[in-house]
Amino acid sequence: MQTAEGLDFIWWITAVELPALAGLFWIGWKNYRAAHDEIDDVRHAAELGLAHLRQILDAYKLDVAKNYASISYLRDVEERLTDHLIRIEEKLDIARADRVGGAK
Repeated sequence: MQTAEGLDFIWWITAVELPALAGLFWIGWKNYRAAHDEIDDVRHAAELGLAHLRQILDAYKLDVAKNYASISYLRDVEERLTDHLIRIEEKLDIARADRVGGAK
């Protein structure tokens, strides 16, 4: 046997609390999805902006290299790079000779 108070309590849970909780769950889920969509949009915009900035920086570096680097400085850099590559090549030749000589 149920009392009127017990019936009112069950009616209150069924008619008010469950729809309210369902509504809160729906609002939370909607906010969760909206936040993730916004994060994805911001991430995409940041990646595009970064790619654009890199292109601009590359163009600026090329412009500086073309217009501001002196020929003598470029020759010096080329000479240093060539010398360094030759030293690396010699080390590789020695290592290759050691490996071939050690295998016999």
